[in-house]
Amino acid sequence: MRHTRFVIAAVAACTALAGVTACGGSGGGSSSSAASGTYTFWDPYPQFDGSSAWAKLVASCGAKAGVTVKRTAYDTTDLGNKALLAAQQGNAPDVMLVDNPVVSTLVQAGILSKMSDVGVITTSIQVNIIGAGTLDGSAYGVPIGANTLALYYNKDVLEAAHVDPASVKDWDSLNVALNKVKAVGKKGITFSAIGTEEGSFQFLPWFWGAKGDLTHVDSAEGQAALSLWKGWVSQGLAPNDVLSNTQTTSWQEFATGQYAFGENGTWQLANAKKTGFPYGVISIPARAGGAAPAPTGGEFATVPVQKDAARYKTSARIVSCLTSDANLLATDTTLSYIAPTNTVQSQQVSKDPELKPWVDAVAAARGRTSDGLGTKYPVISEQLWTAVQSALSGGKSPEAALKAAQSAADSHQN
Repeated sequence: MRHTRFVIAAVAACTALAGVTACGGSGGGSSSSAASGTYTFWDPYPQFDGSSAWAKLVASCGAKAGVTVKRTAYDTTDLGNKALLAAQQGNAPDVMLVDNPVVSTLVQAGILSKMSDVGVITTSIQVNIIGAGTLDGSAYGVPIGANTLALYYNKDVLEAAHVDPASVKDWDSLNVALNKVKAVGKKGITFSAIGTEEGSFQFLPWFWGAKGDLTHVDSAEGQAALSLWKGWVSQGLAPNDVLSNTQTTSWQEFATGQYAFGENGTWQLANAKKTGFPYGVISIPARAGGAAPAPTGGEFATVPVQKDAARYKTSARIVSCLTSDANLLATDTTLSYIAPTNTVQSQQVSKDPELKPWVDAVAAARGRTSDGLGTKYPVISEQLWTAVQSALSGGKSPEAALKAAQSAADSHQN
């Protein structure tokens, strides 16, 4: 999960200006034949230019489908906004790769086609991963991979504190480990509690690991999770600057070699190998034991609505090509993603056994917009990160902060 924002306001504008059904495009290509010509493709990877492996893969999938692909890359937020605008103007792209929480927003605006309607088969995708792009039982995209969160640990720090990482199985054992680390003069755990989606993203494993429910954030379970974080900061087991830490700056703290644990994602694997100290990875523990569900990050390949339905067949071929087993293996290695299918996950672990904890974490993960939340999630998330900020800064107790969050979420959705 690289930083995500949402485009709810733009959805409202789309609906108000044109009505939901009018948000469908007329086709990104201008060719007279849907079986040839140019197909437009948008993705959130501006870091990959035309010479990159990703750009070459997109072009090759177009060639295999008998068309030329015109690829345009935007940052994540800009892509969502441009998708809504393009749909209003009738020139939505043929294929679009979007961050998974945005899928439900675009579906609400009437922009995306059901995968079953355009002929894309999704049966091999893990249910929990495709859940972020599933509404009312229908998939509106195919994930090209998933990333999620786990706990990196510094082997040297834990050894100095006489902590076996395998002993960390629940919150109690994690707290024991953190206190042992503090007792030998080292630092405990760092994470991101910033007042953005990154803060909610990092809090969710603890919230869900306590059996919290996002429709009732002020439950006793939610309060337990926030009290855990608050306790760490108050006791000096986590630094005060978690309030301003992004996932990047949190990682930089862990990379100093002073911290026992750092909550972070799959995307830091390459950086982990550059730290200069031995490290390992364990799942984030649930309150009572086992792996806590962590939120899934990653993008979905989608097919925007077109007036010329004949274009869907070729668009489906492009999507199917991008998400084939062979291409998923190559793509997910490049992007540090875990594949969304068991078959490719096995191949990834065979090539790199260090990915096994991440495969396990993804298996336990869930989509932020799953469980019928859809476009309710952004509203709830904002109130959640606000509560985290309030409690950790000392402005309110965890109970008061979450009660205020629930009240605000309810008022926004009524």
